[in-house]
Amino acid sequence: MNSAHSRPIALVIVDGLGVSDRTDGNAVFHASTPYFDELRSRYPSTVLSASGPSVGLPEGAAGNAEIGHMNIGAGRVVKTGAARVAEAIQSGEFFENRTLISAMEKAAGSRLHLVGLISDGGVHSSSAALYALLRMAKRMGVKDAFVHGILDGRDVPPRTADIYVEALEVKMADIGLGKIATLCGRFFGMDSDENWERTARAYTLLALAEGERSPEPLTAIRSSFLRGISDEFIAPIVIEETRDVPVATVSDGDVVIFFNHRADTMKQLVRSLAVPDGPAAGGTTKPAIEAVCLTDCEPSFNLKVAFPAQSGASSVASALNDSRVNNYRISDADRFPHVTDLFNGTAEHPGANEFRITLPAAAATMRETEPEMMSFKTTDKLLRAIESDPAGVFIVNLPATGLIAETGNLERTVEAVQYVDTCVGEIVEKIRSVGGVAMITSTHANCEVPARAAEENRGVPFYLIDESFSGMRLRNGGSLKDVGATLLALAGVDVPAEMTGRDLRMS
Repeated sequence: MNSAHSRPIALVIVDGLGVSDRTDGNAVFHASTPYFDELRSRYPSTVLSASGPSVGLPEGAAGNAEIGHMNIGAGRVVKTGAARVAEAIQSGEFFENRTLISAMEKAAGSRLHLVGLISDGGVHSSSAALYALLRMAKRMGVKDAFVHGILDGRDVPPRTADIYVEALEVKMADIGLGKIATLCGRFFGMDSDENWERTARAYTLLALAEGERSPEPLTAIRSSFLRGISDEFIAPIVIEETRDVPVATVSDGDVVIFFNHRADTMKQLVRSLAVPDGPAAGGTTKPAIEAVCLTDCEPSFNLKVAFPAQSGASSVASALNDSRVNNYRISDADRFPHVTDLFNGTAEHPGANEFRITLPAAAATMRETEPEMMSFKTTDKLLRAIESDPAGVFIVNLPATGLIAETGNLERTVEAVQYVDTCVGEIVEKIRSVGGVAMITSTHANCEVPARAAEENRGVPFYLIDESFSGMRLRNGGSLKDVGATLLALAGVDVPAEMTGRDLRMS
């Protein structure tokens, strides 16, 4: 096939757009999508696997935006921290992990605090890991273990925090160890946009017991629901042992394990609580603690890690930069790490030929009130970038569909699909007008099924718009790892040997 590196190539990644024959709860089916309809009827397409082992997740696990971008950018299956932890629990190696054993031995003579997201969404944490830590602590003689729960409502449906917390309480009673000490929404405990005032609220909750007081976790959560506050926005709550006496605060000599398996949304809290030179709220003196992260958080923190990252390898980004191909990354600030750090294999610094175009993040409240979520402004940035560099590679993320689908609001999700459909139409028209190539795909599937429906092996569409080839066909049986290989082939760049992805074109 002819090299296309002298013409623009756009990789448009639409989060949440899946393929399904079902009609109930299927936003894609119910939406008016004239441009996607044209793609299906006029251009080569195929369905890619985007869940389970095909993207480095446990069997039956649904994909997500983070994992999807990592696999596309790596050009191979990425063994995620989530999968490595799950496999270690299943095999029993988790309980033989030397870093965790050392932490538990120290906690047996002091106290153990487990900090992380209480959710089975699988994106940032897993209930299995939290329960395994509690079982391990019990076996190793830890007498005092406290859970500081961060509430979800984004990777799982809103107003479900009480269900997860109740399940945790049942599990702790069964294990015979553990108490819930604090609770707060991820708006405070997992900020990743330098909103340090939010992180400060989480820090003072953990270290100083500052927050709303309640004798019982479920009562506190349901009270917030009654006040119209959903899971992720629940303000810090201190659980009291007796009146005015908190269950626990993080104090000198304690052991803290951050059990999230994804790092970026925990960095600020970890730095605030566990890194000596990190910011502490109100000029307070930080407790001297032993801190462990389940997976890599930030190398400069110099903290112990139970499951360190595996050695890096070539990525789509490094291949493009090594070949001096200008490549542009475009998204709003909230999702920008998806097309930069995660797409680049967690490398935070851009290569010499990588150019980053970001927009302000859409407000979290826009997910219910304005499902367009910056889609048009992001598309406009892409169109202007294509005009400025007729031989560039453009990687853009349109996340509205996946984000709105997470709310479980079918009507709003249909609107988001229709907005994105319009944006895709504009992008394809621009690409055709300049003789370029467009690839349109998705990171994961959640628009086509009711929220949290159990459906294994979800697939996502892949469309290739290239007017210079007639009769082209795409092979079946591919997965997200093949998108990166196809992009490099179109750009005339050799695919690195360690990439297992293959060009999806057949002729």
